[in-house]
Amino acid sequence: MTSRSAQLVPILMAEDDEDDRMLFQDALQESRFANPIYFAHDGEELLDFLRHKGKFADPVTSPSPGLILLDLNMPKKDGRQALAEIKSDPMLRSIPIVVLTTSKEEQDVVRSYDLGVNSFIVKPVTFVKLLEVVTFVGQYWLELVKLPGQPLS
Repeated sequence: MTSRSAQLVPILMAEDDEDDRMLFQDALQESRFANPIYFAHDGEELLDFLRHKGKFADPVTSPSPGLILLDLNMPKKDGRQALAEIKSDPMLRSIPIVVLTTSKEEQDVVRSYDLGVNSFIVKPVTFVKLLEVVTFVGQYWLELVKLPGQPLS
């Protein structure tokens, strides 16, 4: 099967739930996106990955992502704190961030956009709906829009 993505932009998903990580990876593969996906288990790991610190020091095994998928409710440093830190860092703020969370709180939606998130999506509860979300997000962010660092086609 061929990849749907012309440019294989690395995706970084910050998600503490192992089942959600596996389901998203399965949905990405089923949607025929061959983009490499990397995982951070909390906000601290996310920032270490982005800044190439600690176990993420090697940019070959921890490349700069073209897209971040961010859960809001994580241990150590939650997604809200990580989002604020990323968007206030001149070296990181241009990376598109899609919040993918179980939160349906209006205050989380408003705060996320105030902090600079590019999209806010409530996690679907079924794999079929997750597949639809992954397909839509993939088509939009990986095929349609021009991401920083990508050549114009």
